[in-house]
Amino acid sequence: MAFREEHEIHKRRFGRNLGVGLTLALFIGIVFGLTVVKVTSVGQMQGFDHVLRPELLPKEGAAKP
Repeated sequence: MAFREEHEIHKRRFGRNLGVGLTLALFIGIVFGLTVVKVTSVGQMQGFDHVLRPELLPKEGAAKP
């Protein structure tokens, strides 16, 4: 039982698949890296919870824009 020689189209297809796979892995790595940086470098983070927060109100005596 001998292996047949690989056809030229399979070599080209493998090259394209490898390129797409590496591009996808790079994209996933960038998104993961940005997520880690954003989560670890944020101080006090507040979500939008439909509640009036006093710290967002303008201070008394502050000039209005």
